[in-house]
Amino acid sequence: MSDLSKYKIKQLSIFSENKPGRLAAVSKAFMEEKVNILAFSIAEGAGYGVIRVVVDKPEKGLETLQQAGFMVRFTDVMAVEMQDRPGGLYELTKMLSEAGVNVEYAYGYRNKPCAVLIIRVEDVDQGIEKVLAHGAKLLDSDHFQLDSCNK
Repeated sequence: MSDLSKYKIKQLSIFSENKPGRLAAVSKAFMEEKVNILAFSIAEGAGYGVIRVVVDKPEKGLETLQQAGFMVRFTDVMAVEMQDRPGGLYELTKMLSEAGVNVEYAYGYRNKPCAVLIIRVEDVDQGIEKVLAHGAKLLDSDHFQLDSCNK
């Protein structure tokens, strides 16, 4: 693994009909296999949705959902730490803009004492380089392992 590749976070993108019970089915499959959901987002359009999740065991999560009949794939994203206060998101998005990083989509969560923005960009390698060059803190893939919270 190259030094920068550690900042590529494997997100699961799950394509599903937009109907009652689909999110429950995804979360049940993860529960039964002890895969912990750390962050997620749902987007919908024309009767279908995309559930995007970051989990503690991405390979097992992918296999679990495939065996359950879901159409799922990996998408590389990056996780950028930001200040958890008014203006934190502005400072981060201003920096991304100045670095020439175009955000395709993003979702965030609070990770006290900071917040984290999960970002999908067209060229993740270039995005990682630009974000690091502008002094932002990226979380590496080890951060999303279940045991990392207990260290």
